[in-house]
Amino acid sequence: MARRSANAKRRRPEDVAVVFGRTDDQQGLHILRRRAEGQPVEMGTLRPLREGKPIDGEVISLRPRRDYPFVCDVKVELPDPSGDHRSTSDGPAQVASDGYRRGWEAIWGRPTSAAKAN
Repeated sequence: MARRSANAKRRRPEDVAVVFGRTDDQQGLHILRRRAEGQPVEMGTLRPLREGKPIDGEVISLRPRRDYPFVCDVKVELPDPSGDHRSTSDGPAQVASDGYRRGWEAIWGRPTSAAKAN
């Protein structure tokens, strides 16, 4: 029978969420989540699954830590089907500049008054 060394202690999961408040409708929770060591902290909303409602994002389960109940270990039950995890810090903001608009109008023409939005 092999003995466990001191370095083989049980490690806590790296995917961790901190609950910091309820949503305005009191149906969900606001969380801060770090998926792995060295990864950026993400802010998100956690809502319960409802039959007949679409799933937006991952399906996760939280296990509160005994010593800090608002700190939870995260287990991904179902990954995000779109796989669309674009951080807001990945590149410049997607904004149309005046130069872009001038180029668009040079190619496609100016919109007519009937085509303008309200």
